[in-house]
Amino acid sequence: MERISEGEYRFLSILWEREPIASPELVKCCNEQLGWKKSTTYTVIKKLTDKGVVKSENTVVTALVTKESVDKCQSEELLQRTSKGNIPAFLAAFFKDRKLSKADIERIRQLIESVEEEL
Repeated sequence: MERISEGEYRFLSILWEREPIASPELVKCCNEQLGWKKSTTYTVIKKLTDKGVVKSENTVVTALVTKESVDKCQSEELLQRTSKGNIPAFLAAFFKDRKLSKADIERIRQLIESVEEEL
């Protein structure tokens, strides 16, 4: 999947909540939530259509990718860019100077345990 910019991601977040959605209604939502003009919204629809991320047929726009798949790709890209794929190094940098709640720590433990179970 091609890289998704921050603006494209914000657009997709609106789309994922409402899809399928008529493009005039999407223009209205993007104006209200992002402050975009009509032309900006249509430009982003075109760019994301060219990337194979959205489909626009008969003025109805739908996503061709899920939020989860985009989030996974974005996370992988960040991991590679910042830590060359080294997960422990990434987590060490991420958690440095961060206060975690007991609930956060427990959730992280559960995630690690679920990965261990899959091995």
